[in-house]
Amino acid sequence: MTTDGAEILADEFADPLVGRIVAFLRQVGIPVEVTMLEHETFLPGVAVAGEGLRVDPARLAWPGDLLHEAGHVAVGDPERRDAGVSDDPGEEMAALAWSYAAATHLGLDPSVPFHAGGYRGGGKALAEMFSQGGYVGVPMLAMWGLTVEPHRAKATGVQPFPHMLAWRRG
Repeated sequence: MTTDGAEILADEFADPLVGRIVAFLRQVGIPVEVTMLEHETFLPGVAVAGEGLRVDPARLAWPGDLLHEAGHVAVGDPERRDAGVSDDPGEEMAALAWSYAAATHLGLDPSVPFHAGGYRGGGKALAEMFSQGGYVGVPMLAMWGLTVEPHRAKATGVQPFPHMLAWRRG
């Protein structure tokens, strides 16, 4: 077994990248249900469902969308996670940072979560911003104890973002 558990999902996903991402999400405690999604979803082929994701591999347009939607689950207020994705701007920014940290952890290029088909054409700019150390959303992750901001890491002796101390808001 590899450290990311992707081989476990060989029968579940034709795209090995999707399998690798799903294995990671499951390992960090975000349930992923494989199902047919017959209704329209905000992002093609993936929907937030309570404390996890539902994914339709046949309709999933961008594997990186799994990371962003999982970021919403991970950073959502635990007391209202069952209500779905919040419209809170802080949680949106934190989900962006979370998806970058997850991609980094998996050794993926930032263009996986921040692809050309997303963010109203701003995916490339987000990928560049995170790659160059501009970490929108990181203060929220730090406030919730999920990471340490780079400018505070040395004083704490902890690895800075994109390293995560925890993957889910408690």
